Amino acid sequence: MPSTHDWIDNPLGVVEGMFAGSQTNPNSGWEAKAADFFKDKLKDKEAHTWVPSLNDVPLHYLKPNSLVKFRCLIQDMFDPEFYMGVYETIDPSTKAKVLRCGKYKDVTECGVDLNSGNTVTAERQTFYCVPIPGESPWVKESYGCSSQTRVVPSTSYVPSRQKRSYEEDDDMDTQPQKQREPHNGPQSPTELHGNADCKRQETEAPSSQTTSASHLDLNFPLPGEKGPSCLVKVYEQWDSFKLNDTLEVYGVLSVSPALSALAEEKDASSLLLDPAECMETAEEQRVHSPPASLVPRLHMLYAKPLPHNNPLLPSAALEDNGAFLSSTLGEMASVRTELLAYLTHVLLGDALAAEYLILHLISTVYSRRDVLPLGKFTLNLSGCPTASSYTERLHQIIQQLVPCSYRLSMSLQNMNQLQLVPKKDYVANRLVSGALQLARNTSLFLDETQLEQGQLDTTGVRNITTLGNLISWQKVDYDFNYHQMEFPCNINVLIASEGRSLLPSDCQVRLQPQVAPPNVEEYLGAVHTVQSSSQLNKFRIYLSVARTLDYSISDEVTKAVEDDFVDMRKDDPQSISAEDLHRLLVVARLLSLSLGQTTLSRDGWMRAKHIEMLRTSRTEQQKSVNGNEP
Repeated sequence: MPSTHDWIDNPLGVVEGMFAGSQTNPNSGWEAKAADFFKDKLKDKEAHTWVPSLNDVPLHYLKPNSLVKFRCLIQDMFDPEFYMGVYETIDPSTKAKVLRCGKYKDVTECGVDLNSGNTVTAERQTFYCVPIPGESPWVKESYGCSSQTRVVPSTSYVPSRQKRSYEEDDDMDTQPQKQREPHNGPQSPTELHGNADCKRQETEAPSSQTTSASHLDLNFPLPGEKGPSCLVKVYEQWDSFKLNDTLEVYGVLSVSPALSALAEEKDASSLLLDPAECMETAEEQRVHSPPASLVPRLHMLYAKPLPHNNPLLPSAALEDNGAFLSSTLGEMASVRTELLAYLTHVLLGDALAAEYLILHLISTVYSRRDVLPLGKFTLNLSGCPTASSYTERLHQIIQQLVPCSYRLSMSLQNMNQLQLVPKKDYVANRLVSGALQLARNTSLFLDETQLEQGQLDTTGVRNITTLGNLISWQKVDYDFNYHQMEFPCNINVLIASEGRSLLPSDCQVRLQPQVAPPNVEEYLGAVHTVQSSSQLNKFRIYLSVARTLDYSISDEVTKAVEDDFVDMRKDDPQSISAEDLHRLLVVARLLSLSLGQTTLSRDGWMRAKHIEMLRTSRTEQQKSVNGNEP
């Protein structure tokens, strides 16, 4: 690293320099200046690529007390804690007293004068953060490849390459002759989506850690997730953060072994104390003070909200990047045509279903009116083939297009056993995660084709009810034992079913295959492989941009829509209800945005009416064929 990047290698040096300067000028506001210093440095267009990421680089390859970043979701918020903001040390040989800064640190210097009148106690908040649940492999690869960091292991070992991802770290389990760092997540076989340019082979660094992560529950919302979890220490404006926010946190990495020693001392002493006198239970101490080698501490200097988590879009807000937005809007109609053709092949030649799938993929809750979420568009794709792994392959294709997704197989066993809703554990004083603790705009793929005959138990009924409430109200009621707490969410739900779903939806489209390939899996594999990575990137940018566009309806078009509704009701009062009108307006909005149009035109309204007529007539045909399908 060039010397100009010392603020990355030694951020505490910058902080301590400003603290030392404040001793001659008590009103210097050094704390705000320190935070602004790093914020200004990171505004540089390329600066964020210089900072190593906990998501990409194994922990033992990162320098303690250096500046790192972490792309994460706030899974839990612990109680505030007190720390020594300013303290005084005494040199044992000279007896000289020196004021020290305790901010952005976990452990004080030796020789603290506990009786000093200059000690300042301060408060900070702790967030338990996990990697963004369901993050797609292409997102991880893209972030990893854009990094310009060059790191070396914190041991004396020198590797033959500088960076290695957590996925590769976990894959070393298959090579027992090589020692490795204990990985920070539950082991499960997952498909590697490698990139030869970004991932190169290296010889393993010997691990000095003896503690295994296997006994430590990292509390990931989804099974099979990899990567580190982190205790993020927040010093300013922690009230501005909410549970389930997605952030890119920049902070000082703390992995001091003293943290583990302190935790063990507290654990041992708690066994000797009367439980009534002990403030924390042993279980709470284990959860709140895990080994720093497995759950590192990150002292936040700056946090950037992640509204979309698409690394292909500029890091700045789209409205602040006019050139990118204008060029993207100019191509949206042509990209939409290409995406429609691709999804038509994926949906076995059904162009109408492909139209509605595009509308679903760009939908988002843009506002709430009382309890009603506006903008959601849950799609029930019925008539899905069940004889093969069609739904599984369909989810994999959607996963290649969106930043975050999760496929929930609605088998009887899963419904009766899975914990979908986060639950408060009062013994450990933490929120135990559930599968529905997801980031905003996550694509949730509910595979109802896996539901077989059998009896739903109490948990199964509760899970079905929870999914119904998520779809209808875009909220999840977290379980706090004595009461439930409502958490609003913004999750795109796609239901794949054989008949009409037992869950509610905003729109049902019956799949009508126009092709009947002898091997569906081979057919979908061939459809996907013909798409180049550059073409897929165009689709990914298109879907994210369409979701973020503003939209409005002029007074003139509003009057035309109202008149049209009155005319339709005149001809046949039963032909269209207020609910039908609401769905038409949602479809018209999404159709306009899918073409890069931010206002509704008369043509857009007529096109929405046309595809809705095609969809409803298809549904009526299915009713006549299959009388028991509602």
